[in-house]
Amino acid sequence: MTDPFTILITGAASGIGAATARALARPGARMLLHTRSNRAGLEAVAAELEAMGARTALALGDLAARDTGAALVTAAIDAFGALDILISNAGFPLRPLIGSLTRDEFEHAHAVIAGGFFALATAALPHLKAAGPRGRVVAISTHNAHLFLPGYLNFPASAAAKAALETMVKSLALQLAPDGVTVNAIAPGLIAKDKSAGEQTLSPEEWQRLKARIPMGDLGTPADIAATVAFLCSPAARYVTGQILHVDGGLVIR
Repeated sequence: MTDPFTILITGAASGIGAATARALARPGARMLLHTRSNRAGLEAVAAELEAMGARTALALGDLAARDTGAALVTAAIDAFGALDILISNAGFPLRPLIGSLTRDEFEHAHAVIAGGFFALATAALPHLKAAGPRGRVVAISTHNAHLFLPGYLNFPASAAAKAALETMVKSLALQLAPDGVTVNAIAPGLIAKDKSAGEQTLSPEEWQRLKARIPMGDLGTPADIAATVAFLCSPAARYVTGQILHVDGGLVIR
């Protein structure tokens, strides 16, 4: 990746989003950072990036709302005049199983994860086309959309929404390929939460039990995912598009 690039990252206040922002920051980079409500976390990340020489702008908004995606793209264009790279990192694990899962929960997961990506991609489309071979889209999916085993984690609503996200990634990759824009997704495995991530989805005992399933024997980190995002945004990945990259220590090997 050569500078200056304009980058929009959703869910950038902690975890994978914050790690991705750090991995992409460099002098001259222009970065629109988003969070739903964690302004303090986002401001802390922005301060780190500014110290690395990047320029930042901040935006809050709920991606479940239909107009948020377009508003974020507009904010990036207003702040920096272009948009070259879109990182869609929104999502959350929703544990209720079918039978206890409500229709509202199901629809909310799809509104944030699949609907949020759709809105972002729709608004970003002309700017990505203008970026041409500089253009990149990377979406964060999950291994839970691919791994279904007795006794393993099962998130029917959020996993289904991530599967829909992956389908749109492939469709958009085909659509933008003639422009030289690449579109890919990363499906993280079991990723340790950083200290700023707030409420933990799993107990320490669950993390230890699940870690035993990973062939490499350890949890991943947000930095592991961020490094893969950085590769996909680099010139070295110019010929990689329409792919779902599993970064999971071998968890979904079959």
